[in-house]
Amino acid sequence: MKKIRRIVPTWLLCSMVAGWGIQSAAAETKPNIIVIYTDDQGYGDVSALNPEAKFQTPNLDRLVKEGIAFTNGHSADSVCSPSRYSLLTGRYPWRTNRKTGVLGAEAKCMIADGRMTLASLLRDQGYHTGMVGKWHLGMDFPGKKGKRDWSKPTKDMPLDKGFDYFYGIPASLNFGVLAWFEGRHATVPPTVFTSKKKNKRHSDYRIMPPYRERGGMEIAPDFIDNQCLTRFTDKSIEWMKSKTADAKKGKPFFLYLPYTSPHYPVCPLPKFHGQGKAGAYGEFMIETDHHIGRILDFLKSSGLEDDTMIVFSSDNGPERSWPARIEDFDHDSRGGYREGKRSVYEGGHRVPFLVRWPKGIMEPGRSSDKLVGQVDLLATFAELTGVTLPDTAGEDSQSFAVILKDPAANHKRLPLINRGEGEDRYSITEGKWKLVLPTKKEKAELYDLQADPAEKTNLAASDPGKVAALQKKITEIVVNGRTSPGATQPNDTGYWKQLSWMTEADFKNEK
Repeated sequence: MKKIRRIVPTWLLCSMVAGWGIQSAAAETKPNIIVIYTDDQGYGDVSALNPEAKFQTPNLDRLVKEGIAFTNGHSADSVCSPSRYSLLTGRYPWRTNRKTGVLGAEAKCMIADGRMTLASLLRDQGYHTGMVGKWHLGMDFPGKKGKRDWSKPTKDMPLDKGFDYFYGIPASLNFGVLAWFEGRHATVPPTVFTSKKKNKRHSDYRIMPPYRERGGMEIAPDFIDNQCLTRFTDKSIEWMKSKTADAKKGKPFFLYLPYTSPHYPVCPLPKFHGQGKAGAYGEFMIETDHHIGRILDFLKSSGLEDDTMIVFSSDNGPERSWPARIEDFDHDSRGGYREGKRSVYEGGHRVPFLVRWPKGIMEPGRSSDKLVGQVDLLATFAELTGVTLPDTAGEDSQSFAVILKDPAANHKRLPLINRGEGEDRYSITEGKWKLVLPTKKEKAELYDLQADPAEKTNLAASDPGKVAALQKKITEIVVNGRTSPGATQPNDTGYWKQLSWMTEADFKNEK
């Protein structure tokens, strides 16, 4: 086995000397934490971030007005499963065995046993930990399709990754298995089968009765797609109510609430039909905002509002229906950024990124253009709770807690890496500069995001020195198995073909 060597590049050493990621000696308080994660919501789908939006999101706007809007916040990938992996682990998804694509409902969980997650970090600090919503990181169901024994427990799922409570669905609604799972069992087993049905109100599909003994999706007889948002919000409030007394006595809770909207199927409840001016998609976002308002109302009525941190974001940019919304309704879900879901360009991974914490944020109602990633939540929560992360956790996570406490903080994020599923390309962003890495077919692209946020002018030919410098940095980050300071860590695999700008010898760090 090749010996792993500790390599600290000069640019990273400088950050260490400068005191990057200052760790609190001890947290004054440990806030309740709620992470709300939408699915395929673009930057332009929050009305406070998009003056030209054709629907209003008053509750999301509250998070902006009463917290911090990180206007340069990013998911780690441009599709679902990998972004969720990074959100929960603080590690880039391409370091795992899965280099491309998303998981089905049934798969080996992308999070390895023993890897620290947001849930396990906070559980070990005395938190109650609950998850309600869409998992999409793989589960191990009992038996094989058509020969299930639903009396047996589901394994390799949220309860094995640091969560004490789970209610939700295994994956996106276009994948079987579909049922309302609570704990390790489906409340009603998915014993019938179905296929997608035509959606009369949007250019996608529906998952709704009647269900017949045909089709490729295993489904529970009581499952209906448009119940997801209501059920998830109801269960979230129910679970938080059960933890309120403990929270007031010093034992806080952590809730991870990944909604299914506005991912297909776009299926707003009838009470929201006709609202907004962006068709069914706008109605679906209005419904989503309504349920976020229910969470806010609960926190206020329960007396938990002041010391509860809410982090809101989306797993990637908007689905491919975004051009039709521009044409039909003049609504740009991308918020003016280039492309959308699956893209390496900004519209694929620059997403709404909002933080509200009345007791913990100085000068709320401000925005920050500092570069941050969802991968940074692990280090941020660790700092806020007084934890020093081990070298084997949160390898790509950098705390942004200082921004919450100090409006004038000069937070400088280490280079942030993103990946585009559609182009199968990587990018690295440092400060205002973004390099889209070359492939065997495409040349490198360099953008000044400060002057050109829409990525219209490729500067690679005019600044080869910057291209070379950023390419060197991403190579070091890949090879070292981490972005943050610490001992070099292994990736889960050897060299993979998408690292087309570097050689296998580079990967092995051979001189």
